[in-house]
Amino acid sequence: MLEANNLTCVRDERTLFSELSFTVSAGDIVQIEGANGAGKTSLLRILAGLSHAEQGEILWQQQPIRQQRETYHAALLYLGHQPGVKAVLTARENLHFFHARHDEEALWQALEEVDLTGFEDVAVAQLSAGQQRRVALARLWLSDSPLWILDEPLTAIDKSGVEKLMALFNRHADNGGAVILTTHQELPSAERTVRKLRLTSSEVV
Repeated sequence: MLEANNLTCVRDERTLFSELSFTVSAGDIVQIEGANGAGKTSLLRILAGLSHAEQGEILWQQQPIRQQRETYHAALLYLGHQPGVKAVLTARENLHFFHARHDEEALWQALEEVDLTGFEDVAVAQLSAGQQRRVALARLWLSDSPLWILDEPLTAIDKSGVEKLMALFNRHADNGGAVILTTHQELPSAERTVRKLRLTSSEVV
């Protein structure tokens, strides 16, 4: 599904990781681990095609992503540190903007899954940082993209919300999708084994 070949990342003249290779198959949930500054976010951005590695290549379905950017981005849902939602729109309007093919009931249900019932028609700019994050996470319940790349999706989410997200990740994997995520939290028990890649001192364990 996704293949990283000999990736090297340098930021501010410091090598974060080098010659990093791994594959992600349909049905995988992969957690990227490492201390602050180890390069977790940089790696996710490289995998998403939003920044470039100093060397190495990312393949999607055995083809370089640089040769099929439109196809790759159509198959990808990336949620970064920032919510990535439009502040002038309401929570519901944001979901409609990103997932217009879904009907109103599906939009409301997605917002209910992230405990935003009652805030559907509030402008995102008026929501708390945690609520804005949950608007972005609601997109996961509407996404049909096979590959999810998620940077700290569990931040500011309570125990019940974490369990909902893990159940969703498992369902997505069961349906042939793949999830790559970072988190500082200990993941609850999952129905499937979560593969872990640890970035440490320019090495991967």
